[in-house]
Amino acid sequence: MSEKAGAPGNAPSAEPKPQPGLTGLPQALGAYVAWGLMPIFFKALTTVAPLEVVAHRIVWGALLLVVILALGGRLRELGEVLRSRRSMATLGATALLIAINWLIYIWAVFNDHVVAAALGYYLNPLLNVVLGYVVLKESLSRAQLFAIALAAIGVAVLAAGALSTLWVSLALAASFGTYGLIKKMTPVRPMVGMATETLILSPVALGFLVWLAIGGAGAFGGQSRDIDLLLIAGGAVTAIPLVLFASAAKKMKLATLGIIQYLAPTIQFVLGVFVYREALTTAHLIAFPLIWAGLVLYSWDAWRSARRAMPTSV
Repeated sequence: MSEKAGAPGNAPSAEPKPQPGLTGLPQALGAYVAWGLMPIFFKALTTVAPLEVVAHRIVWGALLLVVILALGGRLRELGEVLRSRRSMATLGATALLIAINWLIYIWAVFNDHVVAAALGYYLNPLLNVVLGYVVLKESLSRAQLFAIALAAIGVAVLAAGALSTLWVSLALAASFGTYGLIKKMTPVRPMVGMATETLILSPVALGFLVWLAIGGAGAFGGQSRDIDLLLIAGGAVTAIPLVLFASAAKKMKLATLGIIQYLAPTIQFVLGVFVYREALTTAHLIAFPLIWAGLVLYSWDAWRSARRAMPTSV
């Protein structure tokens, strides 16, 4: 899913503020549709252990992101981040969080919990609001408080009736929510940040893959050419949506971009229910409308606040 740049610190300057308008709509739609369709990609890799899939995603993603930065003349920017102790400390933490998030997500897809994964990413924006309130001391409007209350009721219903998969949703929301919070306080551009994170993880990931290959247990080169190509393509699956998102974030209002983000979990939800035929329990049927209502209310409040903040013409 997406990254967020943040507050001042000892690192390169943050991404330029997005300009009003919808000129970045195609890129935003491309990014969120790609993230929404990810279950299809990972379902094709179910013969590979989830941890090995994550390791390949890290290694090939790091390689591709470095190439993209090199083609854009931004390797110097990457080098500055790599030499910044403060940035490396925070990005080390976000690297661990995103690796955990990827592992849980891929495990969920492999084990037919796409609906639970979708729920996690529906909960994430509302969790971001809570984290902003608790950690950053950001104020909450009445509408936001009510939106969080609706989502909390939905989670309580799931805890009562769908406990076996609730941990997947909460773990995905918590890992990505904490990831976003730390990224907000680390002023590093999205692609540079992700490149740094994958480079931090790459030695361990590459060592794990070499260990598997030496023991003859690795899927790469041991199953089929199609599997090999899919594992390599994991780098593109990681990098391309991020490139599209970074481009959209420069051109669109954050409030508009925030509303579009619900496209990804909605696509995942549709895939889980109608393509992969995952069961919808009574708890799901009660909880999802409550959480959707919370998201609608939250999005409406964010849009209204953005409209109020716009300068009026004289």
